[in-house]
Parts: sequence; structure tokens; C-alpha cells
Amino acid sequence: MANYYPNQAYQNQNQGGVLGWDDEIQNENSFEILPEGDYTFRITNFTKAHHEGSAKIPPCPKAIVEFEISDNHGNTVTIAENFLLHSKLEWKLSQFFIAVGMKKKGEPLRMRWTPELIGKTGTCKVIIHKYVGNDQQEHQKNQIDKFYEPPLTSQPASFKPYQPNWKG
Repeated sequence: MANYYPNQAYQNQNQGGVLGWDDEIQNENSFEILPEGDYTFRITNFTKAHHEGSAKIPPCPKAIVEFEISDNHGNTVTIAENFLLHSKLEWKLSQFFIAVGMKKKGEPLRMRWTPELIGKTGTCKVIIHKYVGNDQQEHQKNQIDKFYEPPLTSQPASFKPYQPNWKG
């Protein structure tokens, strides 16, 4: 029973696949942390969701965007970023759409959260975010700190060109 869900919509290359009760497993840990620095990215997926609200931002729609980022050593990570559709975070939305070439600086934009977003590329600053997990242990993950406006006229010393690991 290798495929518990006959509907392939539940499986894609970003989400992996559902395992059956008797399936063979091999992978032990595929989680990589990239060093802080500037990288190019490719958008591989996005999902429309809802932010339940917090002390700083009331309930609102959100987009969860997945970015594939690779370094010069063949390590690839997927970083998921939440974009809350709220006026307090309009600056972050503008920065994102400018980075992927869908918005011109200084001009308004009607956001298009459509399939045309998949495959867009840009440049960003990746940092290591440290946090305490539910297990009360300190963990770390990569996080996008800033999106750069294209074209990047003078590349920072830490810039690492995009090394795609996907086929197609």
C-alpha cells in the first residue's frame, strides 16, 4: 500500500508523498541550514491561507510562498515565508513583488497571487533564525530577511549565484 491517497493532488515534489504503514523508509535527515548571505531564489509554490490574528496584526488573508535556494556546494533548502495581506506589512509585499519583477518601484501594483508567480526568480538575503521549539530546545532555520530590487547592480561579497537542482 505504497500510496495511501489515490488522488495525486496530495503529492507533489515540494510536499513529498504519503507513506503507507508498511513502506520502506531510508532518509534520516534532509534538513540543511545555509550560511547567512545573499542568494538567488526560485518560487516553487504558494498557498492562500488565513492569519488567525496576533497582538500586532488582526485576522487577515496570508500567502505562504515557498522559495528554493541553493548554494555553491549543491545544498538546496526550501524556505517558506508568510506574507500577511495587511497594510502594516505593505512594505514587505512591495519588496517581494519588486524582487520578482512584478512591481516597479514607486508605482502601485494590483497583487496577482496566480500560478504565474511559480518559477519567478529574484535575489534575497538569507539569515539564520534561532528559536525555542515545543521541546524547549533551541533550534535554527533559514529565513528570508530582505528581498533585493532587480537587477542587483553591485553584488555583495557574500552573493552566491543560484544553482538550480530541479529538472524541467
